[in-house]
Amino acid sequence: MCALPPVLPSFSSTMDVVEPPPQSPSIFLDLPPTPYDGSGGVPASEQQQEEDVALEHISRMLMGEEEDRDGRFSCHEDHPALLHIQQSLAQIISSSSSSDNATTNSDIWYAAIEAAGGADHSCISSTDLLTMAFLRGREEASKLLPRDDRLVISPEPDTLCATNGLRVRLPETEDAETGRASKKLMAMAAPAEEMIARMMASDCELPREEMEDLRAAMADEAATRDARRRRRKQQQVDMRTLLVHCAQAVDDRRGARELLRQVKQHASPTGDATQRLAHCFAEALEARLAGAGTGRSSLMATNRAEFLKAYRLFMATCCFEKVAFMFANLTICRAAAGRSRLHVVDYGLHLGFQWPDLLRWLAARDGGPPEVTITFIDHPQPGFRPARRIEETGRSLSNYARDIGVPFKFRAIAAARWDTIGVEELGLGLGVDDPGAVLVVNSLFKLETLVDDSVVVDSPNPRDRVLGGIRGMRPAVFTHGVVNGFYGNSFLTRFREALFYYSAVFDLLDATMPRGSEQRRVLERDVLGPCALNVIACEGRDRTDRFDSYKQWQLRSRRAGLRQLPLDREIVGEVRDEVRKHHYHRDFVIDEDHGWLLQGWKGRILYAHSNWVADDDHHTL
Repeated sequence: MCALPPVLPSFSSTMDVVEPPPQSPSIFLDLPPTPYDGSGGVPASEQQQEEDVALEHISRMLMGEEEDRDGRFSCHEDHPALLHIQQSLAQIISSSSSSDNATTNSDIWYAAIEAAGGADHSCISSTDLLTMAFLRGREEASKLLPRDDRLVISPEPDTLCATNGLRVRLPETEDAETGRASKKLMAMAAPAEEMIARMMASDCELPREEMEDLRAAMADEAATRDARRRRRKQQQVDMRTLLVHCAQAVDDRRGARELLRQVKQHASPTGDATQRLAHCFAEALEARLAGAGTGRSSLMATNRAEFLKAYRLFMATCCFEKVAFMFANLTICRAAAGRSRLHVVDYGLHLGFQWPDLLRWLAARDGGPPEVTITFIDHPQPGFRPARRIEETGRSLSNYARDIGVPFKFRAIAAARWDTIGVEELGLGLGVDDPGAVLVVNSLFKLETLVDDSVVVDSPNPRDRVLGGIRGMRPAVFTHGVVNGFYGNSFLTRFREALFYYSAVFDLLDATMPRGSEQRRVLERDVLGPCALNVIACEGRDRTDRFDSYKQWQLRSRRAGLRQLPLDREIVGEVRDEVRKHHYHRDFVIDEDHGWLLQGWKGRILYAHSNWVADDDHHTL
């Protein structure tokens, strides 16, 4: 590790911005004075007292002062005035949400007035005015939420939003360290951020004591596993065949539910690999039968610190991501040799854990490290900060790079459609004539989330357009990692392929992690479960995982104007040495095929990696 003076990262944007107009006054400033007439059977003074309670409660809620130590709003929660507000809001929000897109602001306001007691009443209480103000604020706030065609670019410390080519500066959000509304989130995030920093510094490796405990737990389970295996052979159930039969019967609800009942009798979230696989697929099939497949929940749905612990265990026991990171980083290091500036465009986010190794290698190189810029591209998160997760990753890497003396900048791009991201948004200001600058593109297992020919009939589809855009960047190298599988358009074909893939994954987890491990349960429940559900229960654009075989990716990349590079023998040798050094399970597979580095388990290839450049001889038809 190089002991160079730390270099603080500077953040800048190459994009012109338009100064914002003066901010609109608060929506509460144009509300009329609150009249009280004492009508409705409630004395005016008592009515006013009830409304004061409600206003005080809501004010404290908005200021973050009404939470108890458990994060609940405990004061006056059953007060009649508050219950009145809740009922009014629930009715109006429900009706406005279920209406068509033509519902206007005036429609919602008129509905609010009717809920308050009728449009012909001359008096409206302050609680009803607050209800209407809430709805007006809700509509205004919804305009800031990301839509499918929106591109959010966040170079620190500014927040830029680009929509349909028009770039404007958004009003800055409240600072995370001082904002009242984010105090609880900051307190919850602090342990996770500290853990990410430790994992970056340690290359996600488990401490020696934890590794020894893991091996001891696996040894203790060995005898019990053998006994259970012998008992199950006496009552063997061909679970995979039963699952396939259930998938074949999805159009026959009654027959499918009977088969599903049989699957559940032999399924368990804490059993062996086959039982856990059956539990996972049974939930996915049940969701399909219920018509509940409408997307995939975020991998961060679980407690973030618990997810990080599970991820660290996975990295320590499974070589897949370590090999992927090492192959890509060594390739990037070769491309950056002798250069003073390196820009990486990264499609997809892996919590930033790919990059500490690269930064360490660059920091230790002769002549000192180059200036490093990474542009992170990922899908937007719901809410007012679509690029929040990417920004957090960039800040963690900035802190790490500063500690080891590497000049570092990052850009965060949150976009639902990656094929619409242009060169200007990517900040590609290196200049093709600058001999000291080099551009590389990186994507590990993320282009599979783009829709393909099965959804978009027009050619080229988003998947092909992104590959064509990468060719247009003319990077020194495009390093690409893919999930190897062929899901196709047929549900049964997709189901069988998913069954083969997840059978291997559950089997390798069973061979490398204790069955009683809570971290293993997090991986299976919060990562594998949602992914399998998406593949099995979802159709059309709701299905976000669309795996192709690496040979199909090879054809697609060539068609887009990319030329495959041969594998670097030295890089492949270093990767193999790293796998041997960490004593991973003997059933992990490292192989090669026509310029691809392959990874698998017990002979089944699960992942593949290759390097590409623009093909100057390619001519589009």
